[in-house]
Amino acid sequence: MAETKVLVLVGSLRAASINRQLAELAVEAAPDGVDLRIFDGLGNLPFYNEDIDTEDVADSVRALREAAAGADATLVVTPEYNGSIPAVLKNAIDWLSRPFGNSALKDKPLAVIGAALGQYGGVWAHDETRKSFGIAGPRVVEDLKLSIPSKILDGAHPREHAEVTASVRDVVGKLAAEVG
Repeated sequence: MAETKVLVLVGSLRAASINRQLAELAVEAAPDGVDLRIFDGLGNLPFYNEDIDTEDVADSVRALREAAAGADATLVVTPEYNGSIPAVLKNAIDWLSRPFGNSALKDKPLAVIGAALGQYGGVWAHDETRKSFGIAGPRVVEDLKLSIPSKILDGAHPREHAEVTASVRDVVGKLAAEVG
């Protein structure tokens, strides 16, 4: 059986962010046959502007679109900034939505997870992210949800929490099962 390739997009640019750690945990906890790759170039994308979305698009945009085209599914791991989507992630959604109706993620399964400071773990941002991606082309798997209040981690890496590790592994496995 062919390996399932999952693109991982992290909505936080901080190197040691909890959401970066969750993405790393997803890579570590992936079931056999599932290969997750974290895309590290979101901070290099220019702000979306249709005037510069041409054949000579920036290398960072080309790299993002190629990573999306080469993936079978996408896992988005994001915090919540001021009750919504981090700008860097929204910008990536805008770049990935083009060409509209035929994007590199068209009809591919996508799930959104993450952690945030609030008591609900970023639910608002996760809902907004699913909504925006749903319009942009991928098939959002609405049943795959994981919003972690970061205070439960008590400063530890998410991999140190068995329940979080099991939940992340479960989401990744179910996302991979959606490929087909």
